[in-house]
Amino acid sequence: MALGRGEMSIAIIVVLCLSAMGTEAYLKVGFYSYSCPKAEEIVKEELDKALQEDKGIGSDLLRMHFHDCFVRGCDGSLLIDSTKDNAAEKDGKPNETVEDEGFEVIDKVKERLEAECKGTVSCADILAFLARDSVAHYGGVHYPVPAGRRDGRISRSNDTIDLPPPTFKLGNLTKLFVSKGLSRDDMVALSGAHTIGIAHCSAFSDRLYNFSQTVKADPSLGPNYAAQLRGECPTGSDNEVDMDPPSPLTFDSSYYKNLLAHRGLFTSDQTLMSKHGTATLVKRFAKKPALFKKKFAAAMVKMGSIGVLTGEQGEIRTNCRVVN
Repeated sequence: MALGRGEMSIAIIVVLCLSAMGTEAYLKVGFYSYSCPKAEEIVKEELDKALQEDKGIGSDLLRMHFHDCFVRGCDGSLLIDSTKDNAAEKDGKPNETVEDEGFEVIDKVKERLEAECKGTVSCADILAFLARDSVAHYGGVHYPVPAGRRDGRISRSNDTIDLPPPTFKLGNLTKLFVSKGLSRDDMVALSGAHTIGIAHCSAFSDRLYNFSQTVKADPSLGPNYAAQLRGECPTGSDNEVDMDPPSPLTFDSSYYKNLLAHRGLFTSDQTLMSKHGTATLVKRFAKKPALFKKKFAAAMVKMGSIGVLTGEQGEIRTNCRVVN
């Protein structure tokens, strides 16, 4: 099937990203074309079913892919259950708010894929496909996903220290992303994932109450927005609030418009406005939604190549929750 102009440009970006990451010989678009030709179709079908039951589940799956890639690379280690002898990644503090329903979607996809083509499609690739299809469902770009990842055998809760906390400021945030092979521009684009989904009050309540000895609320937070959030998050509560109140289930550029209006929910969001370079990119994405979506797709492909296991490395798990 011929690619449209937009799809062709994304495909070219995919090739360039893989070349930059040094994984072009291992990950490729259409990896399952012969070994499991219905793989991506099955993933999409199960996601559509899940979205009918929970319209926000896609944001959880996108977050799960990010959390998987930043800890030990994109190897599906986030999906492994804890045992009596080992606390796994999913039980690390940063993953405490990841919904069980997200893992259940993966279980259903894996069950169907094992019936269709046993021992072929990795759990890491399933998560990458689900993240892409979730982005597309909410209005983002449907980008080609290079596949061929293998599943890791190690999952430790202590390793989740590699995930950026919502309290990070620009210096630490940039340093972490660079350590994963991602650029400053990738970081700003990937932060736009916060245009969908929800957050718990505990992740940002320090910005609302007793911020310092001299001010009650974080001064980088707009006063009207701070008042709104205090209404949604009374002291001591851990309610859920929308990450992007104007359009919490639409993948658009309103996240960046929020930052321009001092309405970034996390410190790690609003901090993008603290330096000229990142602030300039925020302004560009706010004005040009199509540019944001294109850059986000390219950054997702690049992120999806972090620390991948390929070839004979790792395994193809039969059950994503358990090492073979």
